[in-house]
Amino acid sequence: MNIHEYQAKSILKEFGVALPVSFPVNTPEEAVEAAKKIQEETDCTVWAVKAQIHAGGRGKGGGVKIAKSLDEVKQYATDILGMQLVTPQTGPAGKLVRMLLIEQGIYYLGKSPVLEFYMSLLLDRATSRNIIMYSPDGGMNIEEVAAKTPERIFKEEIDPTVGLQPFQARKIASNLDLKGDAAKSMHRFVGSLYSAFVHSDAQLFEINPVAKTSDDKIMAADAKVVLDENALYRHKNYALMRDINEEDPTEVEAGKHGLNFIKLDGNVGCMVNGAGLAMATMDIIKLSGGSPANFLDVGGAANATTVEAGFRIILQDPEVKAILINIFGGIVRCDRVAQGVVEAYKVIGEIKVPVIVRLQGTNAEEAKVLIDNSGLKVFSAISLQDAADLVKSKI
Repeated sequence: MNIHEYQAKSILKEFGVALPVSFPVNTPEEAVEAAKKIQEETDCTVWAVKAQIHAGGRGKGGGVKIAKSLDEVKQYATDILGMQLVTPQTGPAGKLVRMLLIEQGIYYLGKSPVLEFYMSLLLDRATSRNIIMYSPDGGMNIEEVAAKTPERIFKEEIDPTVGLQPFQARKIASNLDLKGDAAKSMHRFVGSLYSAFVHSDAQLFEINPVAKTSDDKIMAADAKVVLDENALYRHKNYALMRDINEEDPTEVEAGKHGLNFIKLDGNVGCMVNGAGLAMATMDIIKLSGGSPANFLDVGGAANATTVEAGFRIILQDPEVKAILINIFGGIVRCDRVAQGVVEAYKVIGEIKVPVIVRLQGTNAEEAKVLIDNSGLKVFSAISLQDAADLVKSKI
């Protein structure tokens, strides 16, 4: 589950990760009040006004501004709130900015320049161990660093039986060329960050940039956190951080029906039970000359209700030219699924795109008879090749 920067920083703060002082706001007036609070706490007279959306590259799209007066805070807040922010990660449609983060301007705390590093924590699936990935070249162009100078990207693998060790924190500070108080601050920062990552059951922490201020403090100037949805039952307060306004509406609707749905850019909708079969189905669609419009797993108990919900979700995509239903009847009987398809088809009304149904497993022959005798614009298939040929002929 993705969360906003201000929410990510609230998690980091729980574990003692050093952060700039900041406040989330919803209006320009609240932005000014937040800036005044920051000034009272820190004597800082420069503030960052930051759009809160689930996407990176906000600065490049005009979603992050540096204000050097309260008037500028109000003006930037007015400009950014309500804008359709387009970044390299949002696509051309962009995302509507509904909230801001007003933050202490740590880049203006002293005369010497602030240094920016990159740091992320994630699971390395090849080794089943957490890793800390970091670089001395942090900031907005980290992707370019990874592409052109990969030797500037370092990794530290953490043994799960002992956790992060002090020598590893020292090694990270050394590779970042930090010494003295800055190195000690980095040791504390890395330890707190790793503790936050493990105890929050996160899938990803990305801190870009990690900032070294002019007085040798190490802070998380930005924070992207992705939480493991399967662990949210252990973190009821984190579950409340979900912002469905930032999610694809069709994926939200699918979740309400217990369906696993991911929208893609193709022209053939697919409805399948089981993730492995879904992947094979998408391969079949590609081999037939089409392209998958979605990943939709209805699970092991497909029935008329789930099939109807799946139809409605797939048909919201105007690019869909055909629908392929590929169900393996192991736990569920194929004839029940077929009856569910027929009933759902009648409830929804006319479906203008052809529907190809492949049911294999328990009572597959009875299921084919039901489909063939339904009088509906539904085409049955037995083998994967039959399904591929039907898709090819219908798109």
